[in-house]
Amino acid sequence: MSEEPISYDAAAIQVLEGMEAVRKRPGMYIGSTGERGLHHMVFEVTGRALNEVLAGRAGSVDITLTPDGGVCVADDGPGARVGGGGGDGGPDLEALLTRLESGAGPAGRHDVTAGFGMWLFVANALSRRLTVEVRREGIRRVQEYARGVAVTALTDAGPANGSGTSITFWPDADIFEEVRCSFEGLADRFRELAFLNRGLDISLADRRRPGEPRSVRLRFPGGARDFVVHLDEQAGAAVQGDVIGFQQEDPRMAGTLEVALRWRGSGEQRVRSFANSRPTLGGGTHESGFRDGLAAAVNAYARERGLLTEADPGLDAERIGEGLTAVVSVKLDDPRFEGSIRDKLGNGPVRACVGQAVQDHLGSWLAGNPEQAAAVVGRIVRGARRD
Repeated sequence: MSEEPISYDAAAIQVLEGMEAVRKRPGMYIGSTGERGLHHMVFEVTGRALNEVLAGRAGSVDITLTPDGGVCVADDGPGARVGGGGGDGGPDLEALLTRLESGAGPAGRHDVTAGFGMWLFVANALSRRLTVEVRREGIRRVQEYARGVAVTALTDAGPANGSGTSITFWPDADIFEEVRCSFEGLADRFRELAFLNRGLDISLADRRRPGEPRSVRLRFPGGARDFVVHLDEQAGAAVQGDVIGFQQEDPRMAGTLEVALRWRGSGEQRVRSFANSRPTLGGGTHESGFRDGLAAAVNAYARERGLLTEADPGLDAERIGEGLTAVVSVKLDDPRFEGSIRDKLGNGPVRACVGQAVQDHLGSWLAGNPEQAAAVVGRIVRGARRD
């Protein structure tokens, strides 16, 4: 072994930029080169189309897993702006596909960040091939890329049939350990997004096996209420009473909140929380506020009805949460995520806003539904006394 000292200075630093950086260190941009990263590719491309629907410029998004291993994402909007800038102050499609800074950036409350927010640039860099079709102003235009580099110019391909944008990409087997997406895995995330954003209409189709096509259409006008029903049905749980739900805007936290909950007869609590449609597995201020409001409303009801005396200790969040299914979703102008994988919401004002809203709405529901309220709170109190 050589005893010569190892020199590490500025000359040893390798600076990677653009496509080269993404292809050299893909995990930094999509999390992994396994199935999780592969699915993030799909989510990055889909994000632009979903926001077209939420902005009212498109009606639906169709995602198709093609027989040759590609993924096609199509919307029926006006067609992406091409050639010479976005016109509305934003980048055009070619900039989104070829410049990292054009796709990155924080999303506001009205945007869906299905993946990490890099959108088209990263997906283009990590695809062995990507094709674009834009149908706009009566003209159909097409372009093709290979590993992030344009191999054809944006070309007029005749008259357009309707309007919209279709992007099809084939993940690069030199990058990914597996280039076959899971239909179920994609459907789970798109279903989640459709629950959290009432305006979304998403179709996912699998055409990879001849004679065995699969498809699902995801649209849920009931929002978080429908989400709670779905979670209970998934678990095969016996339920007790109605789904309690509400949504409101609160300028103190510069955003909106939506909450839905229902108690089952028994079992562990299942609380799913989200910030700007992003799962917050680490919880955060919105989830803490939910638990604060839940405890305040249930304890106030129990004492008012004599189920708890002044001498009895208050019911804690763990006891109240037994058998509870809930969805807590906030959408903020400036979400602040914490934790090593940024899965925890840190916006301070959110806790008090969510807590007060839950206390008020749940308190009103308990007062207005005496039979269901007595059954739910009575069970909680009896469980606490058995302990």
